[in-house]
Amino acid sequence: MARGLNKVMVIGCLGREPEMRFTATGRPVASFSVAATRGWTNNDGERQEETEWFHVVAWGGLAELCKKRLHKGSQIYVEGRLQTRSWENSDGERHYRTELVAQELIFLNDHNSEHAEQYDDDYPEENIAF
Repeated sequence: MARGLNKVMVIGCLGREPEMRFTATGRPVASFSVAATRGWTNNDGERQEETEWFHVVAWGGLAELCKKRLHKGSQIYVEGRLQTRSWENSDGERHYRTELVAQELIFLNDHNSEHAEQYDDDYPEENIAF
């Protein structure tokens, strides 16, 4: 069987405070949004900008660090994988969300401590809605 690669790297700023929850088994999970803005000059010489928003999910100890050390506006490097999950609302409508499941973070605004934090993703995620 051929192997694939699912790896994403994003540098951006938090758009909101991390939201912390716990699964039914007590496992911590944090979610937050990261905005990554890119700029370019169009053919007319005008400066253009575009912002892409990423929904980020962190599990376990990494989730706890996110809640403790990240705040709206924090600049961060996030490395992980993309995952699309689906759920059905109370009206029976199916919804989909693609998330960046964080495996490594670098707190770019944090100049006083160790920057890189990693998360070992050896066990499957549990379903949780945000």
